[in-house]
Amino acid sequence: MQVILNIPDTLAAQFTAAGKDPARVALEALAIEGYRNDELSESEVREMLGYETRMEVHALLKQHGVFLHYSSDDLEEDREAARSLAAAHQSAPLQRAG
Repeated sequence: MQVILNIPDTLAAQFTAAGKDPARVALEALAIEGYRNDELSESEVREMLGYETRMEVHALLKQHGVFLHYSSDDLEEDREAARSLAAAHQSAPLQRAG
């Protein structure tokens, strides 16, 4: 979808003078606010902005003082994944470099 915004020339010139594309600034602001308000997920922000990785999303959110959405359920899932990886690593036979 294409959206057209009318931004006063003086404001657009401020973005351009700072080396930024006013359209990109507006798109990032929309994505950031959508994430902040739980209207967009992290993966939706990544897709919207054309980022390759979620780390790029994390960096953008950090630049704008937005905390990641991370619940106690997320923590428990991460802990379980870590336990599974540790168990798999401990049961794997040691490989010697030849």
